[in-house]
Amino acid sequence: MRIAVSQVVSGVAPGGNLDLIRDCTRRAKDAGAELVVFPEATMASFATRSAEVAEPLDGEWANGVLTVARELEMTIVAGMFTPAREAAGGRPRARNTLLVADASGVVAHYDKMHLFEAWGFEESRHIEAGDRPVTFTCGGITFGLATCYEVRFPELFKYLALAGAQVVLVAASWMRGERKIDQWRALTVARALDSTCYIVAAGQGDPATVGLTVKPDSPTGVGHSVVVSPLGDILAEADAAPALLIADLDPAVVADARARLPVLATSRFTIAAP
Repeated sequence: MRIAVSQVVSGVAPGGNLDLIRDCTRRAKDAGAELVVFPEATMASFATRSAEVAEPLDGEWANGVLTVARELEMTIVAGMFTPAREAAGGRPRARNTLLVADASGVVAHYDKMHLFEAWGFEESRHIEAGDRPVTFTCGGITFGLATCYEVRFPELFKYLALAGAQVVLVAASWMRGERKIDQWRALTVARALDSTCYIVAAGQGDPATVGLTVKPDSPTGVGHSVVVSPLGDILAEADAAPALLIADLDPAVVADARARLPVLATSRFTIAAP
């Protein structure tokens, strides 16, 4: 199965970012891809207030993504914000959601479970955590979903693999900082080896590459989207600027990796859903 990874730099206006999705999905289809994955916060970058742009899964923005999926007969995975169930200290919040849409409708959605509470950033101030991991099937392949900071949690990736995932899609808007790109690369490789899954990680591009001002303490992206094999080989990697990566995924490669490196089958630990 051929997939595409669309590394974009989202703006603060959801409508303009729908145009990005349409253009990049058309390019992915022209390259022969069946599925395209976009970064976290594709709906609107973290330069805006998530709660102010949040919409339900049947709202205007998600329906716009669905329209593109139907018109181009593609599966689209994209980061958006949906309304939270509860505020925090009177502050409105949203859920950090991955939307999966194809010609049939909304196939799945995943609300980020592990919030970014590190390096002085408190995502929980404006994002409400999800409570369940998610898989979906496309083209005979089972995909798991994860978001950004969650690449630091091997148990999630092992859980998804044990639930049937052969590929884990990671949508991210990585925070800049010393050695952060090295960490991103190392973590995606490690999660591939932990789970013997393909890791397909779509990151927001670096806003500076398109002339935008970058706040040093804001997780607005550094680029370096990457595709990693089940045995930890980097198959494709972008630089900091917007890019479209194309990769061919083969379930037989996953089966071979799990036969040669049976870490899931031989683990003495039980991985359970929360």
